[in-house]
Amino acid sequence: MTLKIITPEELFGKMREGEKLVLLDVRAEEKYNDYHIEGKHIETLNINKNDIFELETSNEKIIDSLPTNEQVIVTCTTGNSATKCANILAEKEYDVVVLEGGITAWKEYLKIKGL
Repeated sequence: MTLKIITPEELFGKMREGEKLVLLDVRAEEKYNDYHIEGKHIETLNINKNDIFELETSNEKIIDSLPTNEQVIVTCTTGNSATKCANILAEKEYDVVVLEGGITAWKEYLKIKGL
């Protein structure tokens, strides 16, 4: 199974168009509180990657706070944890996309854009 990926540029475009997005940040809470992607039409969730890793070995099918009926963009610091989490969630039938390069690439993109 191949995971879908969204680039920072594509995410920025969706935000600019006012598309309603669900963003799952799997970093530790203190990193999330320090900085996370925000926008008028973005619902941001912070679920620690370890909670998602546990889904792999448990019989739990879903995470209550995660919508099952819309696409979820998964991010972390660089994209590695997000990819692992997205694979687990995809197996549980979530519609997931990984933000390529994570928050690091997002900040870099904004810097290039002068934002």
